[in-house]
Amino acid sequence: MNVLFLTASGLMVALALALVLWPLLRQALKQTRRRGLIALVVLFALGLPLASAGLYAMLGDPAALNPAAAEQPLTLDQAITKIRAQLDHDSADPDLWTLLGQAYGAKNEPALAANAFEHALKYRPDDADLLVAWAQADALTQPQHMIIGEARARLERALAVDPTHQRGLWLLGISDFQLQRYSEAIATWTRLLKLLPPDSDVARGVAKQVELAATRGALKLSAAQAQVLSAATAAASVPASAASSAPRLTVQVSLAPQLASQLASHPVLFVYARNPGGPPMPLAVARLPANALPVTVTLTDAMSMAPGMNLSSAREVIVGARLSAQGQALPQPGDLQGSAGPVAVERTQPIHIVIDKVVQQ
Repeated sequence: MNVLFLTASGLMVALALALVLWPLLRQALKQTRRRGLIALVVLFALGLPLASAGLYAMLGDPAALNPAAAEQPLTLDQAITKIRAQLDHDSADPDLWTLLGQAYGAKNEPALAANAFEHALKYRPDDADLLVAWAQADALTQPQHMIIGEARARLERALAVDPTHQRGLWLLGISDFQLQRYSEAIATWTRLLKLLPPDSDVARGVAKQVELAATRGALKLSAAQAQVLSAATAAASVPASAASSAPRLTVQVSLAPQLASQLASHPVLFVYARNPGGPPMPLAVARLPANALPVTVTLTDAMSMAPGMNLSSAREVIVGARLSAQGQALPQPGDLQGSAGPVAVERTQPIHIVIDKVVQQ
């Protein structure tokens, strides 16, 4: 049986798994021969999830596995049941554990996905793809999808095994960015840019993140980094009409008088927009000194934390403002905050936010 899959880029892995892996699983699990499952797992390439329209997307032709099997597709739960039944007979098969992890990922159950990948790693501890897959699944279980602790350690281990692992480089750069290690994020993503076609949408998406990291960290790129970045952005051209239609949310932030006495102890102001029905990671965020209050901020796609997860990817957002005592990206007890919404991303009128609440446990 011949299997051909082309891997390309797309956005956060949960979307890629849901949109792509499920069709693959559905077709593969119809095969009565075990060989088909193994071939699918071996040929599944964990590629780079980076296009600004949807990172971590994967392309393929699952119908080529068995065109005649297109009728009566399995449900996702049936697929998982079938994999687990095979594991009851052979619990030491890393390919089946990997496929189970992918299935749970497609079902948006990252904790179960990470557990399945953990079983596979017992038999393949130095498999870079599995290390990255586990780290990615683990991150999806964390608040704000933080890539820290063991997840970061496994990404580093994966890149020690395969220094050119594109998704590993992308996720490690995200971890650096989340931890406000902007210089390290730039270095990691520059390594990634060198592996990508310089005129591709994927490369341009990574280049935008490099520019954002440089802006956030008030950093100047080295000559070598600037050269790589220039090559990635040279072919980029955004029509003026597209740029003018991009969301621009004007946010006016003030502090409630009863909390004014706490301003000095909360020196950092975050103004952000997030998807009310999506992950807690902001679609746009600005970091300002608290003494700028009252302040007017314009949130745009350029202020996203990851390509594809921006204002343009949502119809409505919750807009919020938070005064942080420690300057942490995650809310801490005692921080001061306020919010408004949901509001449409096409909104042109100013959004008024009064910081009037104290973050509890």
